[in-house]
Amino acid sequence: MFHLEERLAEGGVVLLDGATGTELERRGAAMDDAAWCAMATLTDGDLLRQIHEDYVRAGADVITANTFASSRLVLEAAGHGERVGEVVRRAVDLAREARDRAAAGRQVAVAGSISHMVPMQKGMAERDASRLATGQRAAAALREMAELLAEAGVDLIVMEMMYDPDLAVPAIAAALDTGLPVWAGFSAKRGEGGRLTGFQRPDLSFAEVVEAILPAGSAVAGVMHTSVDDIPEAIETLRAQWSGPLMAYPDSGYFEMPNWRFVDIIAPHTLAGRCLEWIEAGVQVVGGCCGIGVEHIRAIAQRLEARL
Repeated sequence: MFHLEERLAEGGVVLLDGATGTELERRGAAMDDAAWCAMATLTDGDLLRQIHEDYVRAGADVITANTFASSRLVLEAAGHGERVGEVVRRAVDLAREARDRAAAGRQVAVAGSISHMVPMQKGMAERDASRLATGQRAAAALREMAELLAEAGVDLIVMEMMYDPDLAVPAIAAALDTGLPVWAGFSAKRGEGGRLTGFQRPDLSFAEVVEAILPAGSAVAGVMHTSVDDIPEAIETLRAQWSGPLMAYPDSGYFEMPNWRFVDIIAPHTLAGRCLEWIEAGVQVVGGCCGIGVEHIRAIAQRLEARL
């Protein structure tokens, strides 16, 4: 991890990987109605390892273990609560194996992903409010997740899709308590009247989301799982409250349910151009989220190399 910290301190750029969940779906892995891509770690491990390898070979400096949807908050409701540890450890092992097989001497970090995802409504890409864990139960599950990732050997923890202060603040606290570097990715969505809000907190402006969560702490802060077109405004909102390294890795397109299929995705060369614009505006960590695949990361890597 020191090489990433040093690069950021010197004003350099770090390239993240792209999506894991939507890439698993695109390549035919089994998706779970409640737990999305979590169980694919066990059912489609070889495919998951190959996806990580492909991102490393495309030029990613960081690959992210398939743990976004793997906390007890999700797996227990999906009937897999007793397998949380198994799923998390296997996800990290597969990412580490892929890094060892594909890095070819290049320094590549393995990140563990923590989200505050909760069970989804059947057949919809919306969280099920009736099963929304809060308070001590949620905090305990998120702390368990952070500790499992640290024990499994990740190099850093990326807090992904942070938009709900009630869950994000204890999640970040748990991650920081591991002693690992923590990067925080906030998610925004265009609400009624064109206002930028928390992704599934339309009652909060994005500025209010940032204000409530950012003091929890992180080494890098950024915007992820947010429309490409909304990244500039979201970054400026974050920059008003944050002076550290900035990160941007958008999603692109939208889910077609009930099969979690992501469609209408930005072209790789177009995303690469947008990433260069964000870098010129001060962003230091770029990559992709849902819908963004290996060819997108390869295109960004090529543009970054040409820029040197």
